[in-house]
Parts: sequence; C-alpha cells; structure tokens
Amino acid sequence: MGHEYDNCICTVIGAICAVFPLTESTPALQPHGLDDCLLGQVGVAPEAAGDFELMRAAALAVRDELSRRWVRNERRERTERVRRVYYLSMEFLIGRTLGNALAAVDMQGDAAAELAAHARRLEDIEAQEPDPGLGNGGLGRLAACFLDSMATLGVPSMGYGIRYEHGMFAQAIQHGSQVEYPDPWLINGTPWEFPRPALDYLVRFGGHVQMTEGQPSWHPAGEVLAKAYDFVIPGHGNDRVSTLRLWRAAAPAQLDLNAFNSGDYARAAGIKNEYENISWVLYPNDSTPAGRELRLRQEYFFVSASLQDIVARHLAEFGELHSLAEYVAIHLNDTHPAIGVAELMRVLCDEQRFEWATAWDITRRVFSYTNHTLMPEALETWSVGLVGHVLPRHLDIIYRINQQLLDEAAAKHPGDMGLLQRLSLIDETGERRVRMAHLAIVGSQRINGVSALHSDLLVQTIFRDFAGLWPERFTNVTNGVTPRRWLAGANPGLSALLDGCLGTEWRVRLEQLSGLRKRADDASFRAAFMAVKRSNKQRLATLIKREVGITVDPDSLFDVQVKRIHEYKRQLLNVLHVVTRYQAMLADPTRDWVPRTVIFAGKAASSYVTAKSIIRLINDVAAVINADARLDGRLKVVFLPNYSVSIAECVMPGADLSEQISTAGTEASGTGNMKLALNGALTIGTDDGANIEIRERVGDDNIFIFGLRTAEVAERRQRGYDPIALYHAHPVLRRVLDAIAEGDFSSEEPERYRGLIDGLLGGGDHYLLLADYSAYVATQARVDALFRDREAWAAAAIRNVAGMGVFSSDRAISEYARRIWRVEPRR
Repeated sequence: MGHEYDNCICTVIGAICAVFPLTESTPALQPHGLDDCLLGQVGVAPEAAGDFELMRAAALAVRDELSRRWVRNERRERTERVRRVYYLSMEFLIGRTLGNALAAVDMQGDAAAELAAHARRLEDIEAQEPDPGLGNGGLGRLAACFLDSMATLGVPSMGYGIRYEHGMFAQAIQHGSQVEYPDPWLINGTPWEFPRPALDYLVRFGGHVQMTEGQPSWHPAGEVLAKAYDFVIPGHGNDRVSTLRLWRAAAPAQLDLNAFNSGDYARAAGIKNEYENISWVLYPNDSTPAGRELRLRQEYFFVSASLQDIVARHLAEFGELHSLAEYVAIHLNDTHPAIGVAELMRVLCDEQRFEWATAWDITRRVFSYTNHTLMPEALETWSVGLVGHVLPRHLDIIYRINQQLLDEAAAKHPGDMGLLQRLSLIDETGERRVRMAHLAIVGSQRINGVSALHSDLLVQTIFRDFAGLWPERFTNVTNGVTPRRWLAGANPGLSALLDGCLGTEWRVRLEQLSGLRKRADDASFRAAFMAVKRSNKQRLATLIKREVGITVDPDSLFDVQVKRIHEYKRQLLNVLHVVTRYQAMLADPTRDWVPRTVIFAGKAASSYVTAKSIIRLINDVAAVINADARLDGRLKVVFLPNYSVSIAECVMPGADLSEQISTAGTEASGTGNMKLALNGALTIGTDDGANIEIRERVGDDNIFIFGLRTAEVAERRQRGYDPIALYHAHPVLRRVLDAIAEGDFSSEEPERYRGLIDGLLGGGDHYLLLADYSAYVATQARVDALFRDREAWAAAAIRNVAGMGVFSSDRAISEYARRIWRVEPRR
C-alpha cells in the first residue's frame, strides 16, 4: 500500500511539475492573465464573457499559483520528513474562496484592474461564487479558520472531511416557516477543487466477525469507494499551504446493467444510490432509524478513508508504522470522528498484525480531541445494536478498550461501581449505547475545551471522572477566528483605516490591534471609524432590502443575533425583548425611542420542531411590527434566510450590537462573538463561553453583561426553579407571554404558539429565559442610553476592536501546535 500511495502522489506532483518546473530557488511564474483564462480554459471570447465566466477565469488564474505553492509545499514536507497534523472534522465551512485566495497570493490589485477593463467590479465577480455547502455553523467555520492559520503559521497539515454534494440544506422562508431544499452548490462545478482520480480507498460496512487461527477476521457485507478531492488553503504572508481533502462516496458498481436493460431502472440505480448517498447531505435527519444509520455510515466513511490515506502516506515516506506517533498527530474536532480510535486499532491489529499493547500505545499517542459542548444530551452516542450492525469488528474493539479502561479504574478505585458505570464506554441505563466522547477521551493523549470557563466545567462536570484518572490530559485552548477573512476580507473600510494607523502586519499579528486603544480618545479617529461603520450598515441595509424586501434605517441601532437556532442560544429571549419593546412603544408613542433594527439569521435542524417554531415566531412578530405604522419605522425586525459565510461577511461589519445570550454554562465558546467584536460591535451577553474572556480584554465598561452566572444557574435549579411564579410576579413579562400565546402575532391561528409558551411555563423553562428576562430588558435600556451618546459608543466600539488581538485563530493554532500536537510553527 505504501508504494501505491507513493506512486500516486508522485504522479500528481510530477504532472504539475512538468508544467511548472519549480525548485526552492525558482520564483513562481506569473499566473495566466484573465483574458488568457477566458480563451484557453473557460472557452469564451473575452468581450462576450459574463460575470460567471469572469469569476471562473479569475479563479483559474489564481488556482495556477496555488498549484505551484502546493507542489513546493508537498515536496518540502516530504524531503524534510516533517511531523504533520491531520484535522478530522465533519464540517469545513470555508466560504467563498476567490477573495481570500487573491489576497493570499497578493493578486487583488491585478484582478481588480483586469476586471475593470471588462467594466466589472471585483466584489461583484466574487459574488458569483456559491458558498460551498460543507458545513452549517461554528464547528465548521472554526475548522476553516484553523486551516487558514495552519497554512499561515507554516504548520504541516491536512484537513479531512466529506464532499457533500447538496450541503446541509438551503433554507427558504415560506409563510414565516423554514422550508428546506437541497443546496446545489456543485451544480456548475467548482474551480477550486483538484480531483485525485488515482486516490481512492474501499470503505466497508456490516457483515460479521469470525475467528481464524486465533485472529479476528471481519467479513463485511458491503463496500463503497472513497474518492479524493483536494482544496488548497493558502497561507498569508508566506508561500505555505494546507490541504483540505474531501471524500466523495462512489459505488464500486455504478449500474446494474442487466436490470437496466430489462427496464427496471430503479433497481438498476439502486446500488449506486444506496452507497453514494453517504456524501449527499450534511447531517441527514436522524429522527428515523435509516437516518441514524446513514449518519453513522457517514462518520465511519470519512474516518476510514482518512486513516487509510494517513497510513499509506506514512508507509510511503517511512516504510513502517512503528514511528507513526512520532510523525503523525490526528485531531478529532468534536465526537463525529471518534470512531477513528477503534478504526486505527483495527488497522494496526488486523491489517498490520501489531500486538494489541503496541497498537494501543501508538493510538493513544496519535490522537487528540476537542470537545465543543457541555450538555450531556449533545454528546454523541450510538445504540450498541446499530454499531454492531454497521461496524461489528469495531464494536468488538470498543468492548476490549472498555474492559481495559474499567480494569485500570478498578485498580485505582476498588469497589467504586458508580465510578465504573460513569466511565464506561457503554451506557447501560436503558438502551445500551456507545458513548463516543468517552471513546475519544480514552484514545487521546490530550483533550481540550474551547474557552477558559468551558474547560474548567469539563473537568468539574461531565468529564470529572476522567480528569480524576488522567488530569494531565486536560487543557484549554480558547477558540479564535482568522482576521484575514473576518476583518481584512469582510471589512475593507475598517482594514484601510487600520492600515493607516497600524501598518499592514496586523493581518498576521493581530495582537497589534492593541495599538488602537489610545485612538478611542481621538475625536477625528472616532469620526472616521463611525463613517466606516455607517457605510457597512448601508451595505447591510441594501442586502436586507434585496433578500427580504424590508427597508431599514442604517442610522438605527443594528441589533444582531446570527447563529444556529437552538433553545440554549435563546433566540426566544431576544423575541421576548422585541415584544416588550413593541408593547412599550405603543403604550408611550411620544417617547424619544432609540430606533432599532433587530436582525436574526440561522438554520434550525430539519427535525428540531421547537427551533423551527421559534423561526416562525420571529417572522410572525416581524410581520406585525414592520406593518405597524404607529411605530413610524422606529422598530424593525428582520430574519435573513439561508445564513451563510458570505451573508455573515456583510452582517458582521454592519452590526452595532452582538447578541450572545445563551444560558450561562451552556455555550462552549462561540466565535460569532469574536467576529462581531472584531468589527466594532458591542456585546450584550451572559457570562458564558468566551464572553468572559472578551469582557476581560475590552473592559466591563465596553460590554453589556447580564443575567445569572453559571454557579447561580446551578443553584437556581437545585433549589427549585418556578417559572410560573415569575409569570405571576412580573406584569410586563405576563403581558408579553400572553400576547404570544393568545395569538396577537398569529391571528389566523391563535393557538400556534401556545405550546411554545407552555414549554416555558408548564415545561419548566429549561434554559431559564424567564429567570434572566428582567435583567436582559434592563440591560437593553443601558444599550439605548449609550447608543444615544454617539461619541461614547464609538469609543467603546474602538476599544472592542483593540481588545480582539488574542482571539486570532493564529494564537489558537500556535497553542495547539506547541502544547497538543508537538509541532513547531514555522513562521
């Protein structure tokens, strides 16, 4: 297998080198001009090219330079025999590539000039590129930021995931409700991927295990080909790259020709559809047995293909696997790839004939794991029956790992059966289930949380027993975001302002933003800063008008909550404040109200009924408020459908207020809070996740923190939380809840939201919205007061930008590299 991989990768590099014969000292050739690409690669006369053709030509021009960098990078790493990081993630929300790639290879000016010759603007051409449907939320965007930083810091690295043909789904809003459609992001292909036809691996499922001469032998019932497609992720300020390798599922037999020729077309295509659906959709609906099995198959599919690729590369370079842990660091981004622990053991023991103890020593030194949730119900588990059906050999391996774990724990804590039950990889309460987070922890040399609070709570709560066994394995790495996309790319106006006073190096050394603090007291700088913000708000207002037909005032306070729709993120608490404000404005119409535009965006999982009900409520409230002439436009509510990276790149720079209002102790970190503050939005939030660290960096006077702290949440629940008592004690709150429950915003169906409100009252209000309601409303009044003082607001916004240096993904990756992966960044 090692020689096969070596031959394959040499074929790839050799083919490119034949066209671009580069050495370390050879300067890169200039990429083809735009007109050359239009003629030679797109196949259209330059004078006849439309915007889409121009986008493809520009992409192909910069792709030439990325190819050169990839070849140099691959050759350098193979020659130097580097230690590599392999980042396994179900999501990589990379966003549009053209603008970021042009910036990385310093071709923005050339591209803009060539497009001007075609009477086009670069930003309009960039908008022709569809957002890749490779992720949904913060998990995938974090993975994309990390690859950007790995390349920028020169960390030898590859990301591995799935090439979803239809994304998660495209969200539309019809009659206020979320409707899901396939996301056709690949319908016209993409110029950014490099198919690797010589790289494919068989991934097997099902069947049974039998012992042959004392050795377990897996006899699978089915198999699928994993086909490789590469995306080159360029570094900034260097010629380094990272590779994102995505796998597409392909049936070994494309068509049952006999069935086709006999007229049974459905059966003829059945085998193709049965296996290729693995890479169709991100997070298929798991409310059915078939959906749950497909999810498990997806996870194993990309993990198995990735590990086969990693092992093949190591064999090609070193000829043996005993040194695997010295040159390979595999990182599990959440629990989705956790089956990799059992898969590597299977490969080492069954295929490479390693002794169990040796294989386990290698495995434990190879893997590391990032946890992204504190909620036990969100930790992934699979029924033992399903795992045994799909991956019978892996279930055997998991049982053996579990026995080894329990024996170790029992030796340290004899007689403590409760501890053994909590540690076990198998949850025996009710239906027996495999705990994937436990498997990831047992098989990893390091486990980290993603904010200081989150990491503390991990070892105090859900993973306390594991931390007791292995305290040295647990650490923290607070999340970060790439300033190249989220400031330099998304906010060119502010970037130009920063360049004028700080120089340009802040793009790769974000800590230099601290130099802005003194500028907060400079009236001329505040004026320039707010002029940029006003321009960004106008751009966002134009987007809102185009997408949903609502006219908003760019001089109003833009109050933004954009993120996955989930009860713990408490979009519903935001709605309660909106209704409170609406009722107060009707009761006191002559008061000098601060004009406010409340902007929501985000998708609800297709099977998440409550989250979808919240989306509909937002839209119903918006329809009533936006149509009420008595408000004179002083309050508007907007829901932007089909939230994506490209929409976020417009929303983040235009926001005044960043809503980060999760129940304390539920948000692991957040990265939207960082992106918004980096662009000069002030945060209103609970003391949760990375909000705490943002507060420490920007100062208490430049952030709006409210509500119960984590310990107070636990105490409130422990002593008996009674939301109905709050309902009766607070007349304003009661009026708001009654208005929603009795149909004030759904007159055609008055009972539409009765269940939603009953869930807060009779259902126990699990995320304590009503407990935090009064503090939230009072804090919103403080927001209004500061916004009236535009100079003070501008100073606070500047201090937020100045405090964001530590939240660069470059800092996060430096910490991962040195403390977890044992790789020295090469920048």
